[in-house]
Amino acid sequence: MKNIMAAVVVGLMGTGAAWAADPVFGMWQTQPDKGVYYHVEMKACGAKICGVFRQKFDNGAKVASDVIGKNAMFDLVATGNGEYEGKAWKPSNGKTYNGSGKLSGNSLKIGGCVLGGLICSKQTWKRLN
Repeated sequence: MKNIMAAVVVGLMGTGAAWAADPVFGMWQTQPDKGVYYHVEMKACGAKICGVFRQKFDNGAKVASDVIGKNAMFDLVATGNGEYEGKAWKPSNGKTYNGSGKLSGNSLKIGGCVLGGLICSKQTWKRLN
């Protein structure tokens, strides 16, 4: 019995973010881009963190979208001090950015670049819950 319990504990320790609630987890509102913004759920995706589009808004009104359920953020890992590294997908231009995030209270600053830093984008998201 002790061996089984030890195996379970060791197994849980190896899953990292998959079982421990990370401070970035929850629902976030993206910064408006030409009147369009999204609600994104940040959660565990295996041992990493992802952000999934849950609702789209256009000038404050809920609208249907084919991006609902797709990842806004993926392959995120916490690097310490409220900082994250991973990838972000921006639906308005279809580009995937290598980037980072910085969590500060109820604010999440996201930034990333493509083409070796030639094209960059930044947003500040606000926590909904």
